[in-house]
Parts: sequence; C-alpha cells; structure tokens
Amino acid sequence: MSARAVTYAAVRQRLDGIWGSGADAIALMATVACELHAAFARFSWTGFYRVIAPELLAVGPYQGGHGCLLIPFARGVCGRCARTGQTQLVGDVHADPAHIACSEATRAEIVVPVRVPGVGLEAVLDIDSEQPDAFDAADRRELEAICDRLGQALAVPAD
Repeated sequence: MSARAVTYAAVRQRLDGIWGSGADAIALMATVACELHAAFARFSWTGFYRVIAPELLAVGPYQGGHGCLLIPFARGVCGRCARTGQTQLVGDVHADPAHIACSEATRAEIVVPVRVPGVGLEAVLDIDSEQPDAFDAADRRELEAICDRLGQALAVPAD
C-alpha cells in the first residue's frame, strides 16, 4: 500500500468517529477540512464552498489562507464542479481559463461535489496545492468516497 493510501486510510478511520455524532453541517465540514489539511503537506488550502442560494457558493469551513468569499456556479473550477456535479481535477491551474486565483502560489486543484441524498448538492470540497499535478486518480477516488460519506451524514438531522 502506498504512503498516500495509508494516509487516506488513517483519515477515513478518524472521520468514522464523527459521522454519527449528531453534529451539524458546519461542524462536520470543519472536521473533514481539518483532518485532510493536517494529513497532507501538499494541501495548501482545504475547505468547502457551501450552496447558499440558487447558483451561488459561499466559503465555508476551511484551512489555509483566505479564500474567495462568493463563487457563482458560472465561474471558476468550484463553480464548474457545482454546475456539472462532476469532480474537477486540474493539474495546472494556470492552463485552465476558468480558474479563479485566490492565491498566486496555487498550481493544482481538485474540487469534489458533496451531495445529500434526496436533497442534492450541499457543497463542494476544494483542495489546492502549490505543487503542479499534485492530485491523481487515487486522490479523486478517496476524496469522492469521503464526500459521499459526508453527504450521507448530512442527510441525518443534527441532534
């Protein structure tokens, strides 16, 4: 098993302890962002953009420097993820004309949708790296699994 796979397994194990905790959406997202950001040195910004109105995302819990406050679905890689419902993996953000530069140091980005069963899109998980091509198919699979589990947890009302 690769070092990356071992790290994701450890993150998933820690997150397994929070899914049924009765915590609200913000607390769950904050914990996911914290666990992922602390686990991977290559993650320079790790956080969520929440759907707050039709076609509009707002920054949610995150780790790293400040992010964009609002992102319409029509703009950026996060907006494209929200609009299409598909994970976006960008190896070189400078080559993607949709990329919104919140930090000039960002070189790569992955954005994963968080869907709540029976409700729809709740948020997107956005992770930036200062390393080019920092994310691969394994990251995609692992992060999609985490976001799917988060979506399931968000379907259960908080205590």
